[in-house]
Amino acid sequence: MSWFDRLKPPKITSNQKRGDLPEGLWEKCKSCSEIIFHDDLKKNHMVCPQCSFHMQIPTRDRLDIILDQDSFEELDENMKSVDPLSFRDLKKYKDRVKAYEKVGGEKEAYIYGRAKISSLPVIVGSFVFEYMGGSMGSVVGEKITRTFELALKEEKPCLIITASGGARMQEGILSLMQMAKTTAALARLRNNKLPFIAFLTHPTTGGVAASIAMLGDLIIAEPNALIGFAGPRVIEQTIKEKLPAGFQRSEFLLEHGMIDQIIVRKDLKAKLHFFFSSFMKNRGH
Repeated sequence: MSWFDRLKPPKITSNQKRGDLPEGLWEKCKSCSEIIFHDDLKKNHMVCPQCSFHMQIPTRDRLDIILDQDSFEELDENMKSVDPLSFRDLKKYKDRVKAYEKVGGEKEAYIYGRAKISSLPVIVGSFVFEYMGGSMGSVVGEKITRTFELALKEEKPCLIITASGGARMQEGILSLMQMAKTTAALARLRNNKLPFIAFLTHPTTGGVAASIAMLGDLIIAEPNALIGFAGPRVIEQTIKEKLPAGFQRSEFLLEHGMIDQIIVRKDLKAKLHFFFSSFMKNRGH
């Protein structure tokens, strides 16, 4: 036997693979099908090193990428949805709320508070897609409004990260009212010349896309994020036409002037600090 043969790894049967390898050790890229060691993927902010595909990540992990360590001071974390319409589909709405809280650990589909980006104080809010698809109900609308009001009160720049399926049907018209409510709060912030950056991630749709997501002084997005009011399938069925390739993706929206810039995760923190610093400097701070 040659020295090269002795270096060959031993053969592993399919049974050994299933029994010996722990779950979650590898990840498969949905774009290029590359098999990636999970720890390497996590160090790369869940971006495929082969094709740069940006995978979805939990809300708290995304905040860790953007914000200074231990700088996030969450506010109103115990605010929860009630069931104003006694709504029921396959199960009661109040039971859905309890189930999502138990599974994901978050009490609502939006979190916000004070934080710092490279030592710059900011007010930051983020939709929680893991909780009911980041849907916007009365509590989410109230917390977004408080995000803008806090930025106005403390004269700080504001960042909101969107990831949402839109308005929450279980609260009916009350959910749709949040579009007007949050937009009015943003107008007060804008009147005082305080900057608001909307950061759109995959997916940003429905009433969220139709309101605050598209009202930023600067609108940035992650690569290949789905952004739009209605989904492509619904639009195709309505207009009876085939949509162009890449329709409603970040790159398509950038090309057509709907967003200002696409930023990869590794550059996010530095870019946000630059944008906010520039805005506040021009404001006289």
